Amino acid sequence: MNEYALITGASKGIGKAMALRLADKGYHLMLVARSEKELQELSILIEEQFQVKALYFSTDLSEKDAAAKVTDWVKTCTSSLSVLINNAGYGVWGDFDVLDLEMQMNMMRLNVDTVIALTYQLLPILKAQKQSYILNVSSTAAYQAVPTLALYAASKTFILSYSRALHFELKDSSVSVSCVCPGPTDTDFASRAGMDALADLANKFNMKPDDVAESALKGMFGKKTEIIPGFLNKLSAFGANHLPKSLIERITAGLYRR
Repeated sequence: MNEYALITGASKGIGKAMALRLADKGYHLMLVARSEKELQELSILIEEQFQVKALYFSTDLSEKDAAAKVTDWVKTCTSSLSVLINNAGYGVWGDFDVLDLEMQMNMMRLNVDTVIALTYQLLPILKAQKQSYILNVSSTAAYQAVPTLALYAASKTFILSYSRALHFELKDSSVSVSCVCPGPTDTDFASRAGMDALADLANKFNMKPDDVAESALKGMFGKKTEIIPGFLNKLSAFGANHLPKSLIERITAGLYRR
């Protein structure tokens, strides 16, 4: 196999788990994240264990020109990109008018703007392949408003809606678009979001990154539009879609308040 898969947020968590699984399938990897040290260590591990290429590019994907930098890097390395996984993202926890505005805007640039720009700029390469895949990582937060995670949940709602529309637009092309919506997962999301006080609650429901990755990639290669890993997450999404919004908002506010 001479195909490449690009994964953002690849140095840890779900991104790392998907990288390892794709390497096991024989894909060469293009790994993108902020930490060059973690990327280098992962690259060495993958190349030694799976005998595939594991190229890496360290950059802050919340910067306005990040997608252009990544696209230029891809074009210098290969014309055989057949998988794009937009996994990088984070949340910030607290009331909208209390949290720092620039911190929230950085999050929105990463969670939304970079996904749009990178997808748009790499689509010509993906369309040129016999079969290619885009996997966008959303969240079960996409199914309802979440007080104290207002912009994060809204960004993930956008990603889900955008992915479904793009899936339809590209249905007659060689590109299949999927969106995975994980629930609580054993990653550093809570710590990055400043939610350490809720760690005990999250640990009761956390899925393992490898389990999420397995479900996500199975759904992606199966050309599913929307993927929800885990029974409890499916149940949560069902409830959010069928119960009154005001009730769901009161429940989530109670869960995520300090």
